Amino acid sequence: MANFKGHALPGSFFLLFGLWWSVKYPLKYICRRNKKACYLGTKAGSQRLELIEGITKATCALIGMLAEQFVPDGPHLKLYNREEHHWSHLMNWQHTTMYLFYGLSGLVDIVVHTTNALPVAFDKMMLSLAVFIEGFLFYYHLHGRAMLDVHVHTLLLAAVFGGALCLFLEIFHRGNIVLELFRASLCILQGSWFWQIGFILFPPGGGPEWDQMDHNNVMFVTMCYCWHYAFSLFVLAMNYTIVAWVIQYRLKEVEPMEFERLKTSEQDQESEEEM
Repeated sequence: MANFKGHALPGSFFLLFGLWWSVKYPLKYICRRNKKACYLGTKAGSQRLELIEGITKATCALIGMLAEQFVPDGPHLKLYNREEHHWSHLMNWQHTTMYLFYGLSGLVDIVVHTTNALPVAFDKMMLSLAVFIEGFLFYYHLHGRAMLDVHVHTLLLAAVFGGALCLFLEIFHRGNIVLELFRASLCILQGSWFWQIGFILFPPGGGPEWDQMDHNNVMFVTMCYCWHYAFSLFVLAMNYTIVAWVIQYRLKEVEPMEFERLKTSEQDQESEEEM
């Protein structure tokens, strides 16, 4: 991860899931209130969505683990260098551990929503644990780094631990749309901020490097972090509005069809009574 691509990859994964959640949860919430409008309001439709998400999560985690281990300068599953007597590529191993727990979360999703072997709340518990492990690893990931490097990763921890706390609350308040949307906004923030860290620490295309010890850069980056969250909230609001509009449009199409069916059945009943 000590390059631009290494930050863009997890950033893309988190953006993918954050954007998906910003559509999925408004869709489930509105469909629960209007079950006639869409299949996702049913229990079977909801389980199918969760299963697809679990498979996607496990696949993304596997891709991340393989990328961390088998890049040309990666550890290739070698944890200790016996020739030089020191640990080998611990940064890659930390990132592999992070992906491992997200992969386990995906596997738990698959088990929970295809069998009765585990309580339903286990999916949120495992995802909460995976997000907490990510923050825990990053917290001890910054020793001896420059001021700006430490600061951008510390800002990332706010989104990570906030997401872990939100998921923990969802164990006891499953289906709470406020918690779900808050989590989606933090996930989008986390993904976009990973990309921002890549641009700050490893400017692509040979761009000018940031002064790591300039306090003005720290002030700007803090403000930029708030802009990223504003962007996340804007995306959330836009997706919610689009989903609500589509469902309402769908309802307008369904209601006349149901009225016609009801009218036809009443006419048939009247004909039978006349006979």
